[in-house]
Amino acid sequence: MLTRAKTFQMAVVLIAALLPACADAEGFDTEHIFAFMIGADVGTLGEREFQTETTGRFGRSGGTYRAVGQELELEFVPFRNFRIEVGSTFASHFISGVPGIDDQRRLSWQGGSIDFRYRFLDRESGPFGLTFATELHGHRVDETTAESVRSFGTEFRLAFDRELVPDRIIAAFNLLYEPEWTRVVGSGLMEKDSTAGAALGVLAQVRPGFLLGGEARYLRKYEGIGLEELAGQALFVGPTAYFQLSKASRLTASWSIQAWGRPAGSTASLDLVNFDRHQARLVFGVNF
Repeated sequence: MLTRAKTFQMAVVLIAALLPACADAEGFDTEHIFAFMIGADVGTLGEREFQTETTGRFGRSGGTYRAVGQELELEFVPFRNFRIEVGSTFASHFISGVPGIDDQRRLSWQGGSIDFRYRFLDRESGPFGLTFATELHGHRVDETTAESVRSFGTEFRLAFDRELVPDRIIAAFNLLYEPEWTRVVGSGLMEKDSTAGAALGVLAQVRPGFLLGGEARYLRKYEGIGLEELAGQALFVGPTAYFQLSKASRLTASWSIQAWGRPAGSTASLDLVNFDRHQARLVFGVNF
């Protein structure tokens, strides 16, 4: 874990040193500066972007667990304050000796998604920014177990953001709820579960085009979609860095570690049954 943290820090310093000196220092565009969260900005009218999002999840309650998802996304802003994103995801799993999960070594197309965001409040003219986002996704491979499934889920998210120090420090807060329906191929049984949580992120502009800070997420996993039977809970914390590579391209990098967690009915200090030990995300985007 220490080696991975040092590698992340070295990468941040190296990329920051290579940033162009002409990057725009005025204002924030919070649409993409966070990794596991979202800001309230949705882009400008007519804007088009291509984005790649690589997410790695590592460590479960024993054995070896590695899962990497690669999502390719197209984003459009057809109307003021309204954004549409269409995505397709490929997944790679290596699972060996993890209790409760069959061994897997698999690379496959996981599924697709569509995301809608509408900004109700602009922080430039209001007390804070406020955006409602909903994502619909369908999966043919379970993101945790790598089993062949027919899965459908929806994520609802409220995003707030506000500049704590003008042009220097920005904070964002998210509330989320994600119900999901899953049927394993070959089985007539439909499983229902849901995740709810809150997240807080703060970034400071270290130099023009380079933001550094962190994100903290508290997540609760439930059996069923009614938030009634708690399965487990976890707190993730870690650093986030944003790099404006050019006027048209950007890079966001984040690493989160489960700092605390507990499965339902247990006294453990981590929940490695319902959640991962480590999560990492790298997002690259370009306007066209």
